[in-house]
Order: sequence, then structure tokens, then C-alpha cells
Amino acid sequence: MAYRKYDTCFFERYAILSLQTLLGHKFDGLVNEDRPDLQSEDGRRLGIEVTRAMEEGRGAAQQMLKDLSGISAEKVADLPEYRSMIDNGYGYGLQDGRYVGGLEFDYWTKALPLKQIIANKVNKVASGFYGEFSEYGLYVFSKDHMTEWNATEAMRYTRSLQRDNDVRYARLYLFCVDRFYAINLEDGISDEYRISDYEVSREQRREFYVNSLDYTDKK
Repeated sequence: MAYRKYDTCFFERYAILSLQTLLGHKFDGLVNEDRPDLQSEDGRRLGIEVTRAMEEGRGAAQQMLKDLSGISAEKVADLPEYRSMIDNGYGYGLQDGRYVGGLEFDYWTKALPLKQIIANKVNKVASGFYGEFSEYGLYVFSKDHMTEWNATEAMRYTRSLQRDNDVRYARLYLFCVDRFYAINLEDGISDEYRISDYEVSREQRREFYVNSLDYTDKK
């Protein structure tokens, strides 16, 4: 199967659009770079690393093979958005996250459980791996639903890991298909005010999806 070739990562585009739409002007002008993935245009003010996590024990590889839109074509051919998944290779945000496009298969099968990925990224930012920015954020995609309790646990775990670090994440963002959690990790705030919870409608997800498919064909 031949897919279009993209000039940058679908998920990083998706993250930019969701941040700008849900959280506002602070994220205008974000550019897709590397180490970290999203950066303010000046390369100094804001750096955000984008990654993915999967619930432990999900049986990721086997489940993905069942869900993979390119493989289970007979089961999903009648879905309205099936052709988009086949043509573009991505399905995140479509059909309530139940199916995976061919290009994103490896992305999800290589995902770590949330606690493992947070620990890995906390160590990296503390080591200086992501350069020098005034503020750091960690953006995590999930295919599994997360409740506010899950978000609270992730917040407490992240804060406990980086408590003694000189370089820390100021924000944690969790995008869980139909919900988005923006979490303030800074000191001096009561836990009850740390988490902002947003419902992401099917229409918004479709918009993020379509606008993340900005690509350049390479002959």
C-alpha cells in the first residue's frame, strides 16, 4: 500500500492544533522542530516534547493488528471515515479512536505505559537533552480513555519525580481521543486547581485530523 509522504509528523501537527484551539494564543507560532518537538519561534521561550503512552497490559501489538484499518478492511469498509484512514495512513481521532491507520501502527506498538514514558522524559529534560528553554511542556497522546483520577495520578507522579530537579516540566498535557487535560506542574498551587479538563468533540477531532494531513508529495 502506498501512502502519501509527509513533510513532518502527523501527531506533532495534531498537538499544535489542539493546543492552539483549546488553550489559546500562548501557542500561536509554535513550530515543529526536534529536541523538543514543538518550539516557540524564538527557540527559547517554550519547548514541548510530544510522545505517546499506552495502558499497561493492553496487549498492544495483538490489539493493534485487530484494529489496524489497513488489515481489517472487511470489518470497517462501511465506516464513513474508513477511506481517510486507508488513503492517509492515520486514524487518530476518527471513529472515537477505535481504529489505527497503517502509518501510525508503529507509533502505537512502540508506546510505553504512562508512568514509564513520564519517567523517561523527566530524566531527559533534567539532563539538558532538550536544550535551554524558559518553559518546558510534555504532551502525551493516548488511545485509551483517561479519567480525571488518572490525570491527577499522572500529575502527582510527575511532580514527585522532578521535585529535586533544576530543570522541570511546567506543564503536562494529556490528549485521550475525546478528552484533553492541561495540567499545571509548578509549585505553590493547590492540587484542586492544577487540572483543566476539556471535552473534545467529534467535529473538533475531525478538524484536527484533516488539518494535520498537510503534506508535501515527493516524487
